[in-house]
Amino acid sequence: MFIRNEWYTAGWSQDLPRGESKILARTICNERIVLFRDPQGKVAALEDRCPHRGAPLRVGELVPEGIQCGYHGLVFDGRGQCVHIPGQTNIPKSANIRRYHVVEQDEFLWVWIGDDEKVDTTKILRYPFNNDYAKWPHRNDMLHVKCNFMLLIDNLMDLTHLGFVHKTTIGGNAKVHVDAKMTTEHTERGVKYTRWMLDCMPPPTYSKAVPFKGRVDRWQEFELVAPSLIVQWSGATDANTGAYEGQRDGGFSLRLIHAITPETDSTCFYFFSSANGYRQDDPTATDQLHREIVAAFNEDLSIVAAQQDTLDHFKGRPLLDIRADGVRVQGRRLLERMLRESNGEAAAEIVGR
Repeated sequence: MFIRNEWYTAGWSQDLPRGESKILARTICNERIVLFRDPQGKVAALEDRCPHRGAPLRVGELVPEGIQCGYHGLVFDGRGQCVHIPGQTNIPKSANIRRYHVVEQDEFLWVWIGDDEKVDTTKILRYPFNNDYAKWPHRNDMLHVKCNFMLLIDNLMDLTHLGFVHKTTIGGNAKVHVDAKMTTEHTERGVKYTRWMLDCMPPPTYSKAVPFKGRVDRWQEFELVAPSLIVQWSGATDANTGAYEGQRDGGFSLRLIHAITPETDSTCFYFFSSANGYRQDDPTATDQLHREIVAAFNEDLSIVAAQQDTLDHFKGRPLLDIRADGVRVQGRRLLERMLRESNGEAAAEIVGR
């Protein structure tokens, strides 16, 4: 079951380079989709199925008129209209296939999963940092994750795991994370929390990037934009130099956007953009940060994949909530409500409750 009538990330603009004949195949909410650019560079998204013999269009090729089925050569334009059938001039309406609404914005490829009459482009999150390479040089990436997308959101909404899972990267002392000062606020589309770890030692990733004098004041701001986005700003400055009071320049700073797209009930795509806010004129710093982030995220992926496997095995067994779960529970309740609204009472059984 999935939350529909929403925009989900299908890829990055860089996944469909302009001037290249490339087909991008994605499964989103169990719906198989192909994306491609037309000769004018506009992105189109269609169902990944030729109505003739059911061959997947992902194994076809791009031609000037659209995407051509690799089995018998039927051609479909970006609207899903069949425009050519080899050997005949008459094209029946039944030859047309579903078109998905797609928007290219801020380097994201957004696809609407839901009813055509409910398409609402105002629901697409604006992320200007991806357009500012001078102040926020960044790298975009994607990982395939073997868990329900809600488990990955749970992971990001409770950072007390950092000291246990990410000891050699973005983590650090576990007690510092558990005892962090935290504030929480509800937003129009989700929930936001801010955590402060004052007068602590910087984690390995931070120390590799910036020559701190010693102890630091460290912050983490995370905002869930339901159903599938989390916007992050994290950093640290030398302790007692005013970060807590708002003076956050001169230390380590990164911005991340986490776009988590459901693939199936037990798999998802993890799109993320890591932006360097400390040595912007140094491409090696941006590359190093990205490598550190990928290493940390792979640590997460091992945990959540094992978690999904365990939940499947012990299906129906209740889970325990502890004090650290406060924000995570708020986010999960919001997603569960959206899931019920999208699927009705059939959504009563939800993974990892």
